[in-house]
Amino acid sequence: MSRFLAEPSNVWLTGATSGIGEALARQLIREGHSLVVTGRRQSALDELASLDADRVRTATADTTNTAELARVGSILDNGEPIDIAILNAGTCEYLDIEHFDSELIGRNIETNVMGTVRSIEQALPRLRRTRRLGRPAALVVVGSSASWFPFTRAEGYGASKAALAYLTHSLRADLAREGIDVFLVSPGFVKTPLTDRNDFPMPFLVTADNAAERIIKGLKKGRHDIEFPRRFTWTLRLLSNLPQALVDRMAAAMARDTSGNQQQT
Repeated sequence: MSRFLAEPSNVWLTGATSGIGEALARQLIREGHSLVVTGRRQSALDELASLDADRVRTATADTTNTAELARVGSILDNGEPIDIAILNAGTCEYLDIEHFDSELIGRNIETNVMGTVRSIEQALPRLRRTRRLGRPAALVVVGSSASWFPFTRAEGYGASKAALAYLTHSLRADLAREGIDVFLVSPGFVKTPLTDRNDFPMPFLVTADNAAERIIKGLKKGRHDIEFPRRFTWTLRLLSNLPQALVDRMAAAMARDTSGNQQQT
């Protein structure tokens, strides 16, 4: 089993300008790794590069834009071969069921699924190049444990993360023969600018720095499914194994009444 990040590595990181991605970038820089950081805000990328100009290169791009990602590919080719691609860029929008919005669901899918797929398209040729040099290579997809339970208002977000999990596990099977390790990260609630907008309780909330530490620790241990915090993810695993009728009742009891009428559950 390959273990990564035990020695200085070359990392491509998407979604690096805030939240988990920024925390990962800062910790990887402190540990002596070389990074290509990708995000939409050049100023935030420049701030990361200022931490170590010799080891951090910026590659501005929106992962939903194929042309912008192709330019990132050129930047990746101009440096040392990439050992690890950490695909972290994502979004979260919740649905108001009284005003069902296909565009909102589409935005979740476009960013979380297609943005990751387009990034994989850029990452794989570079990781194959690394393998041809006889070095370990890894693809890391940051998903979510939210897809394990039908949370209210999360139709778009949860569906996108469920798709990512299936995609990642299938890639793991197909890429095994090439020796490319595939990791799936499934966090619970992490305090980020996205979750700061949430207007509901978030049990077992962890900081972005703590999330980054857990991800790096999991990669170093070669843990292909990295899930945290354990109390939250184990609870969701348990709930997902209950009879579906009971799961449906529990999920329905959590739903908000947005019609303006009082609803007793």
